[in-house]
Parts: sequence; structure tokens; C-alpha cells
Amino acid sequence: MQEQYFDVLIIGAGLSGIGMACHLSTELPEKSYAILERRQRLGGTWDLFRYPGIRSDSDMFTFGYRFRPWNETKVLADGPSIRSYIRETAREYGVMDRIRFGCHVQSADWSSEEACWRVTATDAESGEARTWRCRFLVMGTGYYNYDAGYTPVLPGIERFRGQVIHPQHWPEDLDYAGRNVLVVGSGATAVTLVPAMAGTAGHVTMLQRSPSYIFSVPPEDRISGWLSRYLPERWVYAFARRRNILTYRLIWNLSKRYPHMMRRLFLRGVRKRLGKDFDMTHFSPKYKPWDERLCAVPGGDLFNAINAGAASVVTDQIDTFTGTGVRLKSGRELEADIVITATGLDLQLFGGMRIRRDGETFDPSRRMMYKAVLVEDLPNFGVIFGYVNYPWTLKADIASRYLCRLLAHMDRHGYDVAVPRDRAGCRLDSPFLDALTSGYVWRAEDRLMRQGSREPWRVLNDFKRDREVLQFGPIEDEGLEFESAGAAARNKPAAAAAG
Repeated sequence: MQEQYFDVLIIGAGLSGIGMACHLSTELPEKSYAILERRQRLGGTWDLFRYPGIRSDSDMFTFGYRFRPWNETKVLADGPSIRSYIRETAREYGVMDRIRFGCHVQSADWSSEEACWRVTATDAESGEARTWRCRFLVMGTGYYNYDAGYTPVLPGIERFRGQVIHPQHWPEDLDYAGRNVLVVGSGATAVTLVPAMAGTAGHVTMLQRSPSYIFSVPPEDRISGWLSRYLPERWVYAFARRRNILTYRLIWNLSKRYPHMMRRLFLRGVRKRLGKDFDMTHFSPKYKPWDERLCAVPGGDLFNAINAGAASVVTDQIDTFTGTGVRLKSGRELEADIVITATGLDLQLFGGMRIRRDGETFDPSRRMMYKAVLVEDLPNFGVIFGYVNYPWTLKADIASRYLCRLLAHMDRHGYDVAVPRDRAGCRLDSPFLDALTSGYVWRAEDRLMRQGSREPWRVLNDFKRDREVLQFGPIEDEGLEFESAGAAARNKPAAAAAG
């Protein structure tokens, strides 16, 4: 079969990949592009995860695309609603016909002689290898392993006679009505699962080794609901989006500048929900706010389930599993019919794809990110990677717009290749996600790209600054090198040696 050629090839048809495709369709309609998606449906994360109660952990006015407003007043949308939103966006912007489903990308090879990428994937149905060529390759693959989540060593788990489930692989036919459920973990997945299952299960226990910061948000945006009676929909959306962006920025900045004050504020909110007699050690983290992600619960649903006696929280460590549950280090035993290991994600760059540059293996974990969008020493290679402290899509939107600006700039000036080069020695020996101390980040520290000491190599996690740089800043600077196809081929030996 003859290889198909595209100007741009996007890997992943989730929130990031579909957003990038929509930007291409509107800003560079003359460009040919396709999306390679491993699964048989679009949606990425929001198609993979199907556990009860799955929802966004950011408000939808900012989690949705800027170019396609989310105009419902529900603050944290559920998974099915987000899947529908992504699907409808793809249809509206003519993206559906550009998606090649069932293509598990295995490798990407850059050729300086041809100034293009050759991407090889396995067809899910036939098992055959398929290849494409493209001028520019864009990753919309997220940052974790779709094949398996993270599960720590659980002593004696083989003795447990009940069901053990990781939320990443939720069985559709699971019947937990009237059964005792033990949720191991304290992050966003755990605090979503517990209240969602609490009304149906016999009892749900959240077993945590250490607490997380959990705060309640209103289930509905009443301000937007009220304003929509009097103002045009687009005004209401713009106001809500701007207001919420400023709120995220304020919470992040205050948490970093005044962590003790913010800690008191968060804990006061929990105390208000659970009452003065509740043991607050279960909700008093040992770390500072925003050293790890905060967990939002709509309408305080987790606290409501605890108050109703349908759920409880235990802070302890596992000694060993038994046939009927778990024995803790304290000696206490918890009985369970179902154990859910909400223990986190396994981070993985670019969906595990192998990268080669002019025949040499390229290790992205030893490189920095340029403006948090391109990869050091890797030609014509973009990455759509969202925020850890703001809604993911805020960054995905401006990263996509930057890549469109870059492609247009290359066309205007007759450039075939753009490759970031660190001329000043800015690389640090820390991961680019060093703003967080979460376990899933540091478990994968050796697999993540590096942080830089200064711009444009430093990943800032600052929407205001990133927007200035990516949407309005100059394309050309000392960190970005442009070449024609001929020059790229002549530089091939030096580039390969650097890999």
C-alpha cells in the first residue's frame, strides 16, 4: 500500500488532538492533516475511563474549548457529557472524516534528507503495519499509559476472595449493590468514586495512606444562570471563563505565597461540611497546598456521603490482605467484597512510541521542552500538553494556536524544518512537571522531559505568561533554528551524533 502524505499528522483523538485539528481546520484550512487514534472511538481519557461518577476536576467554562463555548451551568461535567462535547466539536469542525481509528502508533522516524516523519502503526483489526509520512508531527496522546494504571505492591492480595478492580479498567457489568466496597487511594479518582457508589453499595470505605486537600465547589454556576436571563450567551460565557481563570490563578499564587493561610482556609471548609466533632486528621495533608493537585467535589458530595453514614475514611497503612478484606498496620481489619485500587496513573510519554532521528534512537527524557510545546533537538515535532494547575484545555488551546502560527511562519519564509536548540546550557536535572510532588510524577521522573533554568526552556504553568508568549510573542528567537530541506540534510551527521 502506498504511503499517504500529510502536512500534519496528529497522534491521539482526545481533547488535545481534536482541539489541534479544529485549529488547523480554521486557521490553516489549506493544510492536509489526519489523526491517528489507537481506540475505535474518539475521546481519549474520557472514552477510556468509565467508572461511576467520572467527571472533570475543572469547571467546564475553562475546561471546554475557547472556540466552542460550553454554555451549561453545571460546573463539573460528567464523563458522558464531555465525550459528547468532544464528538460534537469534531463533527462541527469537519474533523471526523480525518480520524483513522484503530491505529496503534509504534514508531516515528525523522529523515533529514526528506525533511519529513515516517510514522508506523499497527492496525487493530488486521495486525498489519501501516505507515504515513508527514511534514509536521503533533502529539495529543496525554501523559499516561493506556494499557495499565499504577498499582503498588499490595501484600497478600492473592488471598483476597473478592473482586479487585483498577478504575482504568472498569467492568461494565459490575454489580456492587449492597456490597462492601474498599477504595484504596485518596486522589481525584477516589473522591469521585466514593460518593458515586455510596448510595448503592452497602458501605464504601476510602482507605488512604495520607490525606489530600479536598474542597467543595457549587454544583451549578448560579451567577452564569442568573446572567443568562439578561445577557447574550456569548457574554455570559466570556465573563464566566475570565472569572474562573482569575480564580485559578489567585488560588495557585496564594497557595505558593501563603501556604499556611491557604491550608487553614481549605481545612476550614472541610470542618464546616463535616462538623466540629469529626476527626480532621483524615483531611489534613502533610504537604502544602498545590504541592499536589487539589481535589474538587461538587456540592460537597463526598462529605455528604460521610455524614449520611454511607461512606467512611480510614487513614492507615496496609499490613496484608486477607480472604475477606484487609488487615491494617494498626491491627484493625476492614471487610470488603470489592477492592478498588484507585492508586494512580503510570506516566508515559507519547503513548510509548519509539522515536528515531536519522536512524538513531532519540530519548526525549533527556531533553527540555521549548515554550512547553516543542522538544529540544527534535525537528518538526509538537506536543500538546495541558496544565497541572489550571484546566488542561487552557494550555492545549494556546499550544495549538502557537503550532498553527509556527507552521504559517515557516510557509511565509520558505522554511521546511524548525528545531529547538539549547545554546546556553539551560537544562536542569529535574522533570518538567517539577511544580508537583505527586507520587505519579516522581515515580516516572526518569521518563519525563527535563525542566529548564529559564525561558523559553522553563515550563512555567502560568496561563497569563504562556498566552503572551504563545499567542502574541515572536516566532523567531535564539532558541529556535530554521532550515530548508537541503540544509537539514547537510546537517544530518551532526544532528544524529547529538542524539
